[in-house]
Amino acid sequence: MLLAGGALVGGRALVDRYESSVGRDVLLDPSARDLTDHVGWRRLSGPLNYLLIGSDLRAANPDAGQRSDSILVVQVDRDLQHAYVISIPRDLRVELPQPGAPLGGTRQQRINAAFQLGGGGSGGVQLLSATLTGLTGMRFDGAAVVDFGGFKQVIDSLGGVTMCVDTEIRSIHTKRLFPVGCRVMNGAEALDYSRQRYGLPDGDYDRQRHQQQLLKAILTKALESGVTRNPIKLDQFIRGIGRSLTVDTGEATLTDLVVALRNIRPESLTGVRVPSRPQNIGGVSYVLLEPAADSLFQALRDADLASWVRAHPEWVNAI
Repeated sequence: MLLAGGALVGGRALVDRYESSVGRDVLLDPSARDLTDHVGWRRLSGPLNYLLIGSDLRAANPDAGQRSDSILVVQVDRDLQHAYVISIPRDLRVELPQPGAPLGGTRQQRINAAFQLGGGGSGGVQLLSATLTGLTGMRFDGAAVVDFGGFKQVIDSLGGVTMCVDTEIRSIHTKRLFPVGCRVMNGAEALDYSRQRYGLPDGDYDRQRHQQQLLKAILTKALESGVTRNPIKLDQFIRGIGRSLTVDTGEATLTDLVVALRNIRPESLTGVRVPSRPQNIGGVSYVLLEPAADSLFQALRDADLASWVRAHPEWVNAI
């Protein structure tokens, strides 16, 4: 939704309704928030960094807790013309604070445990954002968290999205078979496919690439279906997803963000894989950073991912 704002939203009453349709909360830890004044005359300036979280919270079973099933860092370049989508491996080994431990007490854990340790919701994103800032040195302009129901709602409201399966796989969750080829998937199918990692050649790295492809497919369908040009469709879209979406846009409004991202198109998205490798430590499967990750994090801090991508094509995903 944040990337699909191709049309300028007009009318104070309509703008207010969009703003009130989406849940708001303080999602970023103070240490992770970029305090640079991007907002001037109600216009955002680049570069912009956003943290996007896909939560596995299920409305039918809220007591099961929630984890960050997807962790994406999106950087929009200085000209607001190109967006880089960086998938953070869910099993990345990081230092996480331990509840009840002495001040400063940490333990090496998978990064997706941060969302759960923080209690999910705003607390989970705050802990996760602080962890990412400590790891990369970058800060964020905003964040968003959406649950499984929200992903399905977005896709179904668009009439499905086209996904291309490159390796036949059977879902470990639903036993649904995904044969090789391109076809339109509804919300449940697209979500199911994008969550698969077992049985794929590159495991979780393939899953990350499929999730980046899903974001691109959503943006493509939103533009093709006229959602971003039709006020009625846009209103229905935002109000529908709003029930499952919580955002933190700092001092900016959603309208500011929609205007700033109006030139982002499917072809202007680049998927990036964090230089890393899987490794079993003490019987636990982790992902460890490769040396090239340092230069990626430096490029994020410098907002120069274009140069990094040209120098490291092996870490660029085909989406």
